[in-house]
Amino acid sequence: MSDWTDVIQAATTHDPLSGAVNTPIQLSSTFNQPDFDHFGRFDYARSGNPTRESGEQAVAKLEHGKYGYLFSTGMAAISSVLFTLSAGDHIVVSKHVYGGTFRVLSDVLPRWGITHDFVDFTDLDAIESAIRPETKALYIETPSNPVLNITDIRSVVALAKSHGLITIADNTFLSPFLQKPLDLGVDIVVHSATKFLSGHSDILAGVVVTNSRDLAEKIYFMQNAVGATLGVFDTWLLLRGIKTLGVRMTQSSQSAQKIANYLSTHDKVERVLYPGLASHPGHIIHANQSKSGGAVLSFDVGSEAHAKTVVEALKIPVFSVSLGAVETIISYPPKMSHAELNADELRDTGITPGLLRFSVGLEDADDLIADLTQALALI
Repeated sequence: MSDWTDVIQAATTHDPLSGAVNTPIQLSSTFNQPDFDHFGRFDYARSGNPTRESGEQAVAKLEHGKYGYLFSTGMAAISSVLFTLSAGDHIVVSKHVYGGTFRVLSDVLPRWGITHDFVDFTDLDAIESAIRPETKALYIETPSNPVLNITDIRSVVALAKSHGLITIADNTFLSPFLQKPLDLGVDIVVHSATKFLSGHSDILAGVVVTNSRDLAEKIYFMQNAVGATLGVFDTWLLLRGIKTLGVRMTQSSQSAQKIANYLSTHDKVERVLYPGLASHPGHIIHANQSKSGGAVLSFDVGSEAHAKTVVEALKIPVFSVSLGAVETIISYPPKMSHAELNADELRDTGITPGLLRFSVGLEDADDLIADLTQALALI
């Protein structure tokens, strides 16, 4: 079946009792057991809930995975995967990662003896040079937040396999509708499902998917032990959001391409970062592993003062953290998504003082371009 059909099929779990089209919301923290010696499939909702299980099966199907897990936030999902590492383990990570991931790696895991190296993942030699005897995993984020850095997933997977390492990929920016890392050999995929999978700025959620039974058992153990699970009503909202994933990603990506083309010729814009542009570093690699450039772009207006002027002049986009929603969202990474990084770290990852991130929603692209035009005219 096509991805369009898969999206609807995955998110529509009929109730076997009533025939209801929508997944029932099982608001129960505990479950009656058949008898003293025989326990049923569910016992306590932290360990498993029928509604959450439907959502987990849905996200697994979308990513072409066997095992899916839902967490209370994207960072709960990412952290739980990283928590499967042990003291003395080492991980090599793309230096272009989300600020929250950077914070856990830099400020939390070292307390437990888990070390890391941040590396430019466009440079395979640099990745290989960072691998140590105690290295256990390579961590990919592509396209990365917010500079849209592209990693060649197949090449990194091949490198990992040659050293007996696992690969973890953050697929938040594209969603499984546009990119499927497991199909490219990745071992674990993570998402902030708050973003495109949900798509309506109404819940926080995280996803982990794998095809490995061994890794699945480790992830489930951590999910159950730590307990950062997704609530049942939020699971229901996630499933409802997923049903429109295909049409949302298609429309928003088409608009993002049009806006990126416009900004790339504007004399007030110093650079545009968008994988759909032929000028974007890694464009050909991205085109070979994804269906489109996606719905997020970043552009540099030269200075923090100019960025402030543009943000305050725009009328349509919401100025906010987050992305991946039906409404267009503009954000300022140095003070929002990557506020954890100091000035040197921001500079090293390409996050310049004038950089703005633009998550394109479902508004008319021409209206957004007109709004950008009047805002850019003020700098």
